Amino acid sequence: MIYRFRIVLDNDSEDDIFRDIEIRESDSFEDLHNTITQSFGFDGSEMASFYISDDEWNQGEEISLFDMSDGINKTKLMGNTTLKDLVHEDQTKLIYVYDFLSMWTFYVELAEIVEEAEGTDYPNLMFVHGQVPDEAPEKSFEAENLDDFNDYEDDLDIEDYDNLDFDENWN
Repeated sequence: MIYRFRIVLDNDSEDDIFRDIEIRESDSFEDLHNTITQSFGFDGSEMASFYISDDEWNQGEEISLFDMSDGINKTKLMGNTTLKDLVHEDQTKLIYVYDFLSMWTFYVELAEIVEEAEGTDYPNLMFVHGQVPDEAPEKSFEAENLDDFNDYEDDLDIEDYDNLDFDENWN
């Protein structure tokens, strides 16, 4: 079977930037990663991860290009995970992040599953819309409410060293 995906760049402009691709369900997430980077004009040399997403695009389980874990928490790797392992009619959305310094972020959605067309090479770039900007769109990581930063309010004044419970000459 062939998966048809629409990959949309998360950007702040009014112009939509997306690519429609076809790829075999038996291909790996690394194959999808390579197809996305090539179709958007990246060289593919930066770190990247896919994240399983729900219908509201909330980030879930990670599928990483390389194993950066400390061995305690096992991470799924793109090269070892096929698309059909995690993507299907009930799970159609992924978030893809390329280059963690620039944070190119893409919304990847399974549009349909079709039969393989004879004579077509896969992966297949079906449609291109929009020009990729020279720099990644700015991301805002501010809390919606500054009170979100005060989850651990302890009424301590960091400037009041005399009343803090630590020995500053411990060494």
